[in-house]
Amino acid sequence: MKEIREMCWQVELLTLFPEMFPGFLEYSLAGKALKEEKWTFKTHNLRQFGRGKHKAVDDTPFGGGAGMVIRADILDAALRATLPHDDRPIIYFSPRGRVLQQKDVLQLALGIGLYCICGRYEGIDDRIFQKYEIEEISIGDYILSGGEPAALVLMDACIRLLPGVMGSEISRDEESFSEGLLEYPHYTKPSNWQGYEVPEILLSGHHVAIAAWRQKQAERVTMKRRPDLWENYQRNSNLKNN
Repeated sequence: MKEIREMCWQVELLTLFPEMFPGFLEYSLAGKALKEEKWTFKTHNLRQFGRGKHKAVDDTPFGGGAGMVIRADILDAALRATLPHDDRPIIYFSPRGRVLQQKDVLQLALGIGLYCICGRYEGIDDRIFQKYEIEEISIGDYILSGGEPAALVLMDACIRLLPGVMGSEISRDEESFSEGLLEYPHYTKPSNWQGYEVPEILLSGHHVAIAAWRQKQAERVTMKRRPDLWENYQRNSNLKNN
């Protein structure tokens, strides 16, 4: 795995609910890394760019339909005022976006940070994508009430890959998706629990045999639970061998 350089990874978020950040990222390894300034975040309240007495940011959709749409002029004013002058990607969270994968997370963690647009309502005026280079990302085939939970998920996935955040580089390299497979099963003490035994190979001390067993288990669980990943893994393996 390509190493991520030592740096302060920076995230800026455009949101109607800045109080939702850092959320659960204030705790555990991510929280410790935040205190150590391995990563930082800054929120921008979209509401301050709204119009009228109530600082409205949305309006009814042309063509009719349920829900409201965030206006392009409001979003444009916010972006012009808050976009950093660097090359970090601008990400908008949307069910129609490309589904996030571990390889995407690694690539984003290798960069200097993110600028995230957290939408609400039915979404944002599509003309904003014509003016700005924005990448639409989905974290799965389901609907959330807004982009903030998705932003937290993406941030967590990236932060844990930053240098010094996780305790073991080996663990990072062996976990699910790092090699295109789901992770092998884990066991710890006691070796016999309520009549359930730990696989004998894991007690043998034979590291080569253990590695082979873990590889086989990873392949087995991937083939059974994620045939889409298994198909891609086989295809990539055939390309490497040819």
